[in-house]
Amino acid sequence: MDKMLGPEFPYADGILNGKNALVCGASKGIGRATSLMLARAGANVVVCARSSDKLDDLLEEMYGSGHSKLILDLEDTSALEIKINRLIKNQNIHILVNNAGGPPGGPLLSNSIDDFDAPFKRHLHAAHTITKILAPIMESEGYGRIVNIISTSVREPIDNIGLSNTLRGAMGSWAKSLSRELSPCITINNILPGFTDTDRLGSLAKSISDRTGNSIESVQDKWMDSVPIQRLIDPLETGAAVTWLCLPSSGSIRGISLAVDGGRMRSI
Repeated sequence: MDKMLGPEFPYADGILNGKNALVCGASKGIGRATSLMLARAGANVVVCARSSDKLDDLLEEMYGSGHSKLILDLEDTSALEIKINRLIKNQNIHILVNNAGGPPGGPLLSNSIDDFDAPFKRHLHAAHTITKILAPIMESEGYGRIVNIISTSVREPIDNIGLSNTLRGAMGSWAKSLSRELSPCITINNILPGFTDTDRLGSLAKSISDRTGNSIESVQDKWMDSVPIQRLIDPLETGAAVTWLCLPSSGSIRGISLAVDGGRMRSI
């Protein structure tokens, strides 16, 4: 077990006992790490993704019992509604983590209108659909935490991922708008990951390498030149930040975008 999930885990055992969490995109990367962290803090976690086998592997690693999986295709809005409504017949959900894979990189003008459909469905449309179903339950329970995994591009657009920048900006504005509308007992916040050690980042590095002819190592080195901590972020570090926003003691934190980027962004 990772050191961060061992005896030195940053949050007291059981601090989220009795809370049920739904984590989207849980089969890998930040979603997976967040599921591990929430479980370690005592939450019962429903892990969601399209890959049943990867979710089974994750469940075997999670601390405690009472966790379960839900096979979801976030782009299938009709099936998504049916499955979430079926889920809440058996358990109330107090914590929602909206997380999904980003779209391919490339200049924005290389995209057609159709290219926007799938990414917006699995991010903005899915997040809105699930939140609309769960918000009344959170209000009735007197406790709700919604955390969206977005990107630092919400504040500073990143070159050559124009479609992703557009999508993340929409998610950020959606969340900020909801922060003014949701019940007082429900918080909604965003996590803005920087260069994080995930498959997604590896794919972006390879894409840049293929396009420029530079090695993957040189691409990554250039990234690290802009990161004061001079290393990639461990997904568990991002998961710890998500967990913090889900704690009872974080109830006054609402409508913020918290960067977990090693100090890369220059904006305040």
